[in-house]
Amino acid sequence: MNGFYQKVNEFFSDLGKGRKMVLSTSENDKVSSRMMSVVQIGGELYFQTDRTMKKYDQMMKNNNVALCIDNIQIEGKCTEAGHPLDNAVFCDIYKECFKGSYDAYSMLSNERLFIVKPLYIERWIYADGVPYIETFNISTQQYRLDRYLGV
Repeated sequence: MNGFYQKVNEFFSDLGKGRKMVLSTSENDKVSSRMMSVVQIGGELYFQTDRTMKKYDQMMKNNNVALCIDNIQIEGKCTEAGHPLDNAVFCDIYKECFKGSYDAYSMLSNERLFIVKPLYIERWIYADGVPYIETFNISTQQYRLDRYLGV
């Protein structure tokens, strides 16, 4: 495994298998954001939503999305992947991490599963109080760790 993918794998290991994140979607220059229960499987991010929701319509018209948590922002492309119950791996992790949401929503007929393939990740990290910006450009397989100088 090359150094880039080792760093990416370390990032996703640190992220863990389930987190609440802010999902931003857009259509016609109008952006909206909301909290989502997101699971990570093999470096891709999965979540479910009702197909009658605004975010569903926006993602169907513009599959460029962003997810944000703590000091991390992730830009990527999302695709619909059927009903959540059609993906056993997703269901197992989602039920473990977000049992209340799984029980309340996953069985509903309007629920749809989405997968986000990350294309660019940026994370602010601090070492001894010194800020750094860590970036992963998945498309070009480039990793950077730059001290933030504010200049």
